[in-house]
Amino acid sequence: MPKPSGFAYEQRPDASVTITHHGRPAGTLRGARAVKFLAEVESGDAQLVMARWTGAYKHGNERMARNHPRNRK
Repeated sequence: MPKPSGFAYEQRPDASVTITHHGRPAGTLRGARAVKFLAEVESGDAQLVMARWTGAYKHGNERMARNHPRNRK
């Protein structure tokens, strides 16, 4: 599984966090979720954390879907 890349986050003055992926908004976190996100970003791989929080990560079933008869070429 390739490592996620292209994510960035910005803390806003109103205590919210905006996550972008390749310059496009991917999610906004406010309140307790923003605080929890910031703590997790500081302690782990920031790209992976942002991918997980936005839902833009692989779920593990892509290989099965690729091998499904309707998806074969």
